[in-house]
Amino acid sequence: MNTVDAAGLEIGDGHPPRIMGVLNVSEESPYDPSVYDDPGEAAQYVDDELISEGADIVDIGLESANKRFEVLSADEELERLHLALETIESVSGDAVFSIETRYASVADEALSMGFDMVNDICGFADPAMPTVCSERDAAVVKMASPPDLERPGAVGATDWSTRRSPDWAKRASYVDQVYEALKQNGLTGRTIIDPAFGGWSQTQTLEDDRETFRRLREFRALGQPVLVSINRKNFLGEIADRETDARLPVSLAATGLAVERGAHVVRTHDVAETRDAALIGSEFRTRSSASEGGVTVSELEIDSLRTFRAHLGERGIDPDVAADWQTRVLEIDGLAEQSIDRLVAETVGPDATVYRTPDDSVLFIGTPGGLSEVRARIEAETEQTGQLIEVLGKMPQ
Repeated sequence: MNTVDAAGLEIGDGHPPRIMGVLNVSEESPYDPSVYDDPGEAAQYVDDELISEGADIVDIGLESANKRFEVLSADEELERLHLALETIESVSGDAVFSIETRYASVADEALSMGFDMVNDICGFADPAMPTVCSERDAAVVKMASPPDLERPGAVGATDWSTRRSPDWAKRASYVDQVYEALKQNGLTGRTIIDPAFGGWSQTQTLEDDRETFRRLREFRALGQPVLVSINRKNFLGEIADRETDARLPVSLAATGLAVERGAHVVRTHDVAETRDAALIGSEFRTRSSASEGGVTVSELEIDSLRTFRAHLGERGIDPDVAADWQTRVLEIDGLAEQSIDRLVAETVGPDATVYRTPDDSVLFIGTPGGLSEVRARIEAETEQTGQLIEVLGKMPQ
């Protein structure tokens, strides 16, 4: 995992979770408590409500990312940049300042005038963005997005049949599309990746966000720190049936889970509370690494066959070999005695085994390939075995 240096702030494994507070100088922004059009008042908000509450990074937005509003041009963003610059000049606290923009020209100007990093919600749709950030030696957040400056985050609306291939587009899930969007147009050495939670297009569903969250560990295979922006998002609110102003508890629960699953930066409007939740997630996250004489050994966090395949693929290893090594342990209850006997008889070889328990359930253990071979051998058996086949066919990926 690459550690990103954001103006001296280390972001990555082995470092505390970083909190990104939000300030908007966009009058159309939907979250009123973070919107200011006076530099003095904005600076006071940053000092009192963000930095003093634990924000490591302050992300300043020049326009709302809400798809209901017209997209500002680069020149229009530049007209608003002076307010952001006056604000950071008036801040007394210490933080890394991030400019949220989709335009390389705006990023270049902001970085030259005092900003430290960039939050690109269009995922390098402006092809000059990686170059600008690299030349300025600046960290940059790359949010998953199609290569379109007017449609940030609309991953599901991308024509993947031409962007990647028709075969890939046919079989790819929404999360696969998010992963691929992050890879498109490359990554700089100081890129932080953002899987783009939220309603960025009509095609993106709440279940898409939930599945992205379930599979969050897969994004670690890209080798860069991960940022999540999940504060008060709809996919969390629906679970608890809460409106935006009552979603802080679900946001904090999700924050702890996100950090435990590998997130390194959490973008939020609720800084103090989010910081505490992130620290809990970090404290109870499994860590397994050791260094000696300049050599570091780290155990990869493999929670599923998909995650294993992602790590292999990013390292130039055939992802299909994951099926030869990933072990599954399935506990099966309710099989008839003859079906258990048949399962035991057909499970032979080093790639799969069966253990009977005192309460007449079985533990079916093996590689995905080994379990599939057993399934194939018993495919024509009794109805009970047919139920077993259905279970094996639905193994978590």
